[in-house]
Amino acid sequence: MAKVLLINGSGNAGGCTFTALSEVAGALNQDGIETEIIQLGKDPIRDCIGCGACADLKRCVFDDDLVNEIHEKAKTADGFVFGSPVYYAHPSGRILSFLDRLFYSGGGAFAYKPGAAVVSARRAGTTASIDVLDKYFTIARMPVVSSNYWNMVHGNTPEEVKQDLEGLQIMRGIGHSMAWMIKCIEAGKAAGVAYPEGEKKIRTNFIR
Repeated sequence: MAKVLLINGSGNAGGCTFTALSEVAGALNQDGIETEIIQLGKDPIRDCIGCGACADLKRCVFDDDLVNEIHEKAKTADGFVFGSPVYYAHPSGRILSFLDRLFYSGGGAFAYKPGAAVVSARRAGTTASIDVLDKYFTIARMPVVSSNYWNMVHGNTPEEVKQDLEGLQIMRGIGHSMAWMIKCIEAGKAAGVAYPEGEKKIRTNFIR
């Protein structure tokens, strides 16, 4: 059975972001996709220090949080949803530090697998936060999953999020769209459609 990992970048285990991710997971389950919601927790998460050790280790040099554990899970997962609350018009520092290290050290595990960003806010800053999270998908060659509006919910508490009927509909749309995309990818594989062969990366420095 196909599986999607949903990463909760909020420090609050059962808060607004979890409420949104649960709605996405419910739609995925309805369409026959297994899900796992992973809470990053309240403990500090190291930022990437640019040491480059992951190029040889094939994992992050730091092993005191969930980065390497989720990298291993990502190798066999079929899709991903990254959720975050909005802080000062950007995602949580926790999820940004986590994703920087995860994608630097294990970006290959995400290639050609669908990804969606989900954010929760009391009022504003949502589109800027979605833009930041979507960039992880586009640099890793991941199809980006959308719904019928931007991927956000509004509310200051889980109870308020549950009153955001449009937001909850958007979350369900993300789940159904991702399930459809995963099934299309599997059908393509079964029909002999191969992933594109990427060119060797060209790195251009603008200052010479």
